[in-house]
Amino acid sequence: MRTSKRHSILLPITIMLAAGTLAACGGSSGGGGGAYGGGGSSTPSKAAESSAASSPAAAAGSQATDLSTASTSLGTVVVDGKGMTAYYFTKDAKGSGVSACTGGCAAAWPAIETTSDSPTVDGVTGTVGTIPAADGGKQITINGMPIYTYAEDSAAGDVNGQGVSGVWWVIAPDGSMIGG
Repeated sequence: MRTSKRHSILLPITIMLAAGTLAACGGSSGGGGGAYGGGGSSTPSKAAESSAASSPAAAAGSQATDLSTASTSLGTVVVDGKGMTAYYFTKDAKGSGVSACTGGCAAAWPAIETTSDSPTVDGVTGTVGTIPAADGGKQITINGMPIYTYAEDSAAGDVNGQGVSGVWWVIAPDGSMIGG
């Protein structure tokens, strides 16, 4: 009986904490954006069909590619090894060697990481490098800017993070911002 009472009290508390955490991170799709634009864009793009570019070697199952390109509703963009769209955060300082996206921002906008000092790329012509990631890994950079995915992009080719809070922008293969 005592355990049953404890569960009936803990469940609502757990649900409230989870909802509060999502709201603080801007994880809802109701707009607002939060401090880091974690909420949905006021005009989210529909999921675009994507055909992630892949080298014959990657298709044959040899070495995985850290970054490649894909066709989306915004044109050809940089994507991570899973085909998820890559974004710049304009509050990052080019060449600083650190990410300005931490805490709740990092939950909504996960860093694109690699295990190598020399990330493997296919179709990306911008200068690719790495910086130390907050979790001790290696975050990939393009032209000196850290890159991220967006937690609300649910499928390869989604570009729902484009323009969120006026600070998140999709990346062209040459490393330029699309629309920013």
